[in-house]
Amino acid sequence: MPEAAPGVSIQVRVNGKLHPREVEPRKLLVEFIREDLELTGTHIGCDTTYCGACTVLMNGAAVKSCTVFAVQADGAEITTVEGLAKNGDLHPIQKAFGDCYGLQCGYCTPGLMISALQLLKDNPTPNREQIRKAIAGNTCRCTGYQNIFKAIENAATTMRSPSHAD
Repeated sequence: MPEAAPGVSIQVRVNGKLHPREVEPRKLLVEFIREDLELTGTHIGCDTTYCGACTVLMNGAAVKSCTVFAVQADGAEITTVEGLAKNGDLHPIQKAFGDCYGLQCGYCTPGLMISALQLLKDNPTPNREQIRKAIAGNTCRCTGYQNIFKAIENAATTMRSPSHAD
């Protein structure tokens, strides 16, 4: 069995908290998040970039964390699904997915929520086609996507309201 590669020191800010760590150079970001930080909301679905269950925000852009090495995230700001809720209150995207039945088994949901978050930050009033393009990298095998579209539209409305503070 080959010896493990020597560790590389990294610092990654995940959901607002700085995490200095030593990681093996070939450890994937999704593995770092799940195994080292024990944040298991980010899922490993296909390990081939197809499904999008591992989607996180890295420096504000949605990325599939199974395609990024942890060392490539050194100095980055990462947001996972666990970072959406604030002070025990669900983020409007999380609430909308529940209210609009935008999930069934829930395995794809964290990645869909992160993709929706990036979309709504970039475009607070998306139409159906823009939503479709934004979540094209996320696969849901349980729903017909209609309730996912409704959830994202609902979240967009809530996030535009004057009472919503980001």
